[in-house]
Amino acid sequence: MKAKAHPGFKAVAAKIAKERGIGKAAAGAILANATRHASSKAKSANPALKRVKTKK
Repeated sequence: MKAKAHPGFKAVAAKIAKERGIGKAAAGAILANATRHASSKAKSANPALKRVKTKK
């Protein structure tokens, strides 16, 4: 069974913003934080997760 393609960072951020009633910038920050804390298994399944920069 083939997995569904990911809708993309902007689409997921927009979905978070709509669900929580917050701005897109805040939703993007929430998504980036969740992406940074993704498991090693998730990162091996989706190498694009490794591209999200960490906070300095």
